[in-house]
Amino acid sequence: MEFTLRPFDAGDADWLVAEHAAHYTLVEGFDDSFGPLVRDIVQSYLSDHDPGCEAGWIAQSGNKRLGSIFCVRNDATTAKLRLFYVVADARGSGVAQALLDACLGFARNAGYAGLTLWTHESHAAAGRIYKRNGLTRTRAEPVHSFGVDLVEETWQIAF
Repeated sequence: MEFTLRPFDAGDADWLVAEHAAHYTLVEGFDDSFGPLVRDIVQSYLSDHDPGCEAGWIAQSGNKRLGSIFCVRNDATTAKLRLFYVVADARGSGVAQALLDACLGFARNAGYAGLTLWTHESHAAAGRIYKRNGLTRTRAEPVHSFGVDLVEETWQIAF
């Protein structure tokens, strides 16, 4: 599959929120509190991001969006990966690795000493790609979020 990565822009916001909400409702059984959380993350990025140390990307093939990833500031020395998502029919095509490469490369070039992310244990494919790219799971905690029982995970990498 041929695709390109381009910067995220405001025109992508509704797609990104709808994709996340629909996918996690269908696959994970999340309730309707998840979509508004994604909307808040996107709106915060659009209104407050610092392009010197934060960026977002969309993977695209023709006019079809295939995925997203964001690198934002967690603190003075640590970046945070957010909203990493690949549509079902683009999984296994290299899109996820290209998005992760863009995020990790940006974080390194922006001068961060490391990167952290938050996810759920049920996202096994994401865990495999994180591990393959040198991230380590540093925390796992059972929680009840978005209407379901989950195991929240934190993953980290030092540069």
